[in-house]
Amino acid sequence: MSITAHDWITQSVVAPAVFDRWPDYGLMLVAADSVDVEALAPAASRLLAEATEFARSLDPAEPDEHIARWHDAYRDFGVKPRVARVSVDALIRRATSDNGLPQINVLVDLYNAVSVLHGVPIGGENLENYHGPAQLVLAAGDEAFHTTANGEAVIEHPDNGEPIWTDDNGVTCRRWNWRQTTRTAIRTDTQRVGFIIDSLHAPAHAGARRAADQLCELIGNVHIRFIDRATR
Repeated sequence: MSITAHDWITQSVVAPAVFDRWPDYGLMLVAADSVDVEALAPAASRLLAEATEFARSLDPAEPDEHIARWHDAYRDFGVKPRVARVSVDALIRRATSDNGLPQINVLVDLYNAVSVLHGVPIGGENLENYHGPAQLVLAAGDEAFHTTANGEAVIEHPDNGEPIWTDDNGVTCRRWNWRQTTRTAIRTDTQRVGFIIDSLHAPAHAGARRAADQLCELIGNVHIRFIDRATR
């Protein structure tokens, strides 16, 4: 089963409880049905190198304001940064290591690079394996999260009250934007994709908008939508 880019964009929702707790939250959704992955390969390689160079140019003594807001949000649901980091923070830290940002596949490399360059968390979803639209909710704690442990497929469960992205078959991303499920992971042959660009930088959400614009320009023929407390 899969969902079209149009339906994923128009039907995805954020639960009111999320906005009640984090009123500054907003997001951009970008999706496409038929991505020319091969044509994007040169841009992905270039942007990954640019993102690594950019991350290494940052002054670690000057914390990023947007990432700091995410650290505060994680603490709000009981997770300290040393336990689990918002995805963009984890990527920037990897970029500054000796190995730099990892090369995974074209589409993952592309959105990881855009995430670092604009300082926003981005999740990429294989809509060919998605069941229904995306839903950001606070977990009950019994939802299924398909992942791996020590190389073996396992099913875990989120903590009660933890922000999770879900589809009709379970959790697609834990702790808002920390770890994605293997079930809807983008693979080398994925062509129908959706991107979730998270932001706590209200009211303009400029970084998320710039990231969305860049993904749109690179991929072409996309569907796009902005959601915040006022437009949900």
